[in-house]
Amino acid sequence: MTRPHPRLLVATEFPPNASGGGPAVVRQMLKEWPADRLAWWSCLPERDRRFGREVAAHRVAEIPARLFPQIRWARPKAWLLERLWTPWATRHLRATIREVQPDVVWAIPHQWSILPLKATLPTSHVGFHVTVQDFADAGLQVARYGAERSRRLATATDQLYAAATTRDATSHPMIDELHRRTSQDAAQMLHAGLEPEDFAFLEAKHSASRATIRIAHAGTIVVEDVFQRFVGALRGVMAANTQRIELHLFGAHSYASRSWFDAAWMSEHGNLAEAELLQRLREYDWGFSPMALTDENPRYNRFSFPTKFITYLAAGLPVMTIGAPESSVVQLARAYDVGLCWAGNDDDELARALSAACAIADPWARHKAEILRCARTEFDAARMRHRLHECFDLCAQSRGGTGALP
Repeated sequence: MTRPHPRLLVATEFPPNASGGGPAVVRQMLKEWPADRLAWWSCLPERDRRFGREVAAHRVAEIPARLFPQIRWARPKAWLLERLWTPWATRHLRATIREVQPDVVWAIPHQWSILPLKATLPTSHVGFHVTVQDFADAGLQVARYGAERSRRLATATDQLYAAATTRDATSHPMIDELHRRTSQDAAQMLHAGLEPEDFAFLEAKHSASRATIRIAHAGTIVVEDVFQRFVGALRGVMAANTQRIELHLFGAHSYASRSWFDAAWMSEHGNLAEAELLQRLREYDWGFSPMALTDENPRYNRFSFPTKFITYLAAGLPVMTIGAPESSVVQLARAYDVGLCWAGNDDDELARALSAACAIADPWARHKAEILRCARTEFDAARMRHRLHECFDLCAQSRGGTGALP
């Protein structure tokens, strides 16, 4: 932007330097945003500043740790949050808006931030942009909080999305679903993306001949049963071939105590900042992106999209994609030949597919053209950032209410 950036307030559940794909997308879209023009409101406090996102003010409507509904007593705790914490958090958000005086609010409705956002923003007289990254009525949330409460959170998200000045979402299927439910159009699909330097790296990348096939997995293992089946199939591939395979795990959680973990050919590397993770991933041959093999949790499988998939593309890694045919990531992996895409349910077939992939002498040369086509078409970070900032400008001009897309 040549003119000053609007005063922006990000309002969501997570703090500025949270780990995970969703927070990484937000930081990437704000990488050029000056800290003195950026404030943040969240339900969770800052625990770790390793990602380096500075803000002028961070206000936290903190959920007491003992009250946060994890596994034990999740539904009674959720009831208390909805009845007692939410009204207080709503007042806290309203006070934050009065204090910060933003020109625009960027709302990312995650879980317990949804109800305060919905209660506050449509009547705040501040233009606001909504980005939906996940649906609140996915299977895990329904099991934890109950179907009725999850539906309330999902309905509140729809209402917030419909009332926004401008809006976007994390996958094409999600955008279509939100349009069906709200009749509102999205400005774009907004997700992690490749920067100009990433495209330059991919254009110049040359294949390296390695004696060992090195596969990377970035982030939390969401579908551990699928991951375990993948590990079993890799064991079969190694037993039938002489070439060594290594599996490298990056993320905030450790899996070294799991029964499937084998330190002889698996390694953990911890939770790295985005730039360091990308640099490290460029040392590998494949990235692994698993989703559930059934459609039992359609609200997640069909509409959410794993950030790791885009990170692999930016690192120049062909992707081993596994999931149900209906899942968003499998649909995209089928549209672009960026690596192995498997949507079956037979372990022997999976082992054969992996064996064929591992037998490719130069996987980068094989998939380079389609990786670049996919990245330029779907995940151009500069284009997405420019469009998002256009939306922020429109929100700043509107001073609230639903606006037409620019």
